[in-house]
Amino acid sequence: MPIGLLALALGGFGIGLTEFGIIGLLPEVAADFGVTEPVAGYLVSGYALSVAVGAIVLTAAITRFDRKKVLMALMVLFVAGNLISAVAPTYGVLLAGRVVAALCHGAFFGVGSVVAADLVVPERRAGAISLMFAGLTAANVLGVPLGTLLGQQLGWRSTFWAITVIGVVALAGIKVLVPRTPAPAGGSLRGELAVFRRPQVWVSALITVLAFGGMFGAFTYIAFTLTEVSGFAAATVPWLLVLFGAGTFAGNYAGGRAADRSLNGSLTVILALLAAVLAVFALTAGSQVVTVVSLLLMGAVGMATAPGLQLRIMRYAPDAPTMASGANIAAFNIGNAFGAWLGGLAIGAGLGYVSPLWVGAGITVAGLAVLVAASARPARTPAAVQDSAARPVQDPAARSARGASA
Repeated sequence: MPIGLLALALGGFGIGLTEFGIIGLLPEVAADFGVTEPVAGYLVSGYALSVAVGAIVLTAAITRFDRKKVLMALMVLFVAGNLISAVAPTYGVLLAGRVVAALCHGAFFGVGSVVAADLVVPERRAGAISLMFAGLTAANVLGVPLGTLLGQQLGWRSTFWAITVIGVVALAGIKVLVPRTPAPAGGSLRGELAVFRRPQVWVSALITVLAFGGMFGAFTYIAFTLTEVSGFAAATVPWLLVLFGAGTFAGNYAGGRAADRSLNGSLTVILALLAAVLAVFALTAGSQVVTVVSLLLMGAVGMATAPGLQLRIMRYAPDAPTMASGANIAAFNIGNAFGAWLGGLAIGAGLGYVSPLWVGAGITVAGLAVLVAASARPARTPAAVQDSAARPVQDPAARSARGASA
């Protein structure tokens, strides 16, 4: 494994902790600032929308710069945003800090995905991307539960102080471990933006929005589901989130391997399983035993989509992988915000704390339908980037992506 992937994973860990760490602390934040649960949820959806903006705007601005320097600059922005959150005197300032930190998220994973893919042979690109995303899943396994526990014991601000320190360490890791990656020769913003004229790029982004919207429509309010429906004590929530995080870690790894073997085929199976898991969770949330199993499965199946979704959009834009990758990170987070918003609406409408699980299942089914429809029309896909369930990633796309980061 190239050592540079460890640095990317370290940065992903800090960013993942910022994005998801607030979820386990929403009840405490809501009580501290005197806001309702759906308003507290804006700290999740507002972050996600800011990620989407940063993924497009910042990625467009940095496509012609050395990627290592870009990654370091983005981590500086990340540290600044978490400092603002740690000292926020009001809900509005906390939300502003979340927005600042979020702006670096999309561009970091967008650029990082291209760098990760360039570090390995073509047939292992999805696996390399999954290793970079392993930092994100590690944040769920260890960071989010421990961050929630820290916030519950010492106050939610202590979690943001801890994240700030992690950000500084990640910045040092990128400086030391990531190799220099000059900007692509002959690249242009117009060329990068040209990928948005390709229907399959938009289809890939839409599938990502719906896939992650389904998972996060359910997960954003999971602390309320666990305590108000399943009957768990608030003190057990961090340890229950360990199960979810462990599932995401395993699912991310398995999803990367599956995508390298069969991209569309693996995504179809995974999305069908995710819809089923969410529906079963909604029906059985009153049972603590089944809830424990459902949490583990929701994390595993939900995160198993990430490497394949990222590779799918990059495959249809081999000549502009940075912009395509950034666009898909935006789609991930638009999905997060969309799912969190619909879940909040369901709770606000008085449908109960189990309703976000049903919302997530419905959104996932919509994503599955789009994927099936897109996969059924391969004749419209350019031959150089066609997906085939029977073959690995092909060299032409990989060579273009590798050349773009040389």
